Amino acid sequence: MTNDKHIIHMDQDAFFVSVEIRKNPSLKGKPVIIGGTSDRGVVASCSYEARKYGIHSAMSSRMAKRLCPQALFVKGNMDAYSEASMEITAILRDRVPLIEKASIDEHYIDMTGMDRFHGTLKFAHELRALVIKETKLPISFGLSINKTVSKMATNECKPNGELNITGSEVTDFLNPLSIRKIPGLGEKTFIKLSDMGIKKIYTLAQIHPDQMTALLGRNGLSILQKARGIDYSPVVPYSEAKSIGTQCTFKADSIDLDMIYNLITAQVMDVAYQLREKKKLTACITITIRYSNFEDVTKQANIPYTSLDSVLIAKAKELFRQVYQKRMLLRLIGVRLSSLVNGFEQIDLYSDSQEQYSLVQAMDKIRRRFGPQAVTRASLMKLDV
Repeated sequence: MTNDKHIIHMDQDAFFVSVEIRKNPSLKGKPVIIGGTSDRGVVASCSYEARKYGIHSAMSSRMAKRLCPQALFVKGNMDAYSEASMEITAILRDRVPLIEKASIDEHYIDMTGMDRFHGTLKFAHELRALVIKETKLPISFGLSINKTVSKMATNECKPNGELNITGSEVTDFLNPLSIRKIPGLGEKTFIKLSDMGIKKIYTLAQIHPDQMTALLGRNGLSILQKARGIDYSPVVPYSEAKSIGTQCTFKADSIDLDMIYNLITAQVMDVAYQLREKKKLTACITITIRYSNFEDVTKQANIPYTSLDSVLIAKAKELFRQVYQKRMLLRLIGVRLSSLVNGFEQIDLYSDSQEQYSLVQAMDKIRRRFGPQAVTRASLMKLDV
């Protein structure tokens, strides 16, 4: 095992709750739940005080109320969480050589080679202190030889903690932990291994690679490597240019606005589906049009992190109305989503009704089975451009 990497994993503590506490300090120290309050609502996030009662994200609001009747429910505000996330990213990005925004509330920082100029642990400590001072939001970090161990170190020292695991300490750190602590090890895999008596990382790490492959396929080898403290995945530079998009050149130049709005809807549904399949959220949407004289005009907008069709369609149409000024025939329409981070849609978890997101999930399930074009809106069925 080599110890030539210096990877910092920084993770906000109960991020959504922390943002709410910053806005309303009276919530501090209380069991706070972010989510819908009706029986059909879902917990999007909760404070550490609420977690002591067994409450966790994705739990139904009804169950959360039973476990902790005195819990304070707060309807979430994705605008505020997105702004806070970008605020933190800006502070980190300006001060480190290589950063990956892994999700709305966590970052990986590669300080490899910089330890000759900075003591990495001291630097990480000072950087964490700066984020807390500048944002008034709590944050924890783990420092180790790769992304897996640094993330697990962070999880062990949260909330409001710091933990450095050197190369020689990795095995002793990992061995006593539950296999549930391994990033990427899902519930089904946990149950399968537990039923075989494999509950600690020490036990898992002793299994032969061939046996792990037989048990779990290719994913088994990845899990085994993580159990042994091995992870070669690089810190991927965070870039605002990272994006997915689509564009369409018309068969004939057109000014048919009904057709154009339907096309924008179809394009957004396509890229939003791709977004969800990649388990990502977007914070920026761009519309591009090309007039019949080949003039291109682009308009973009920053938005709260989302992957939900309805939010993106509404914003795309709004941008089109802003950018289409000449009332000239159009040749091309394009939609692009950028500022992507890993994550799952949270917006509808804050409302008392999940019908909209449930519909999107059902449509995605059909698409995975029968293809991306297997289900669409009725208004788009006759779209021919």
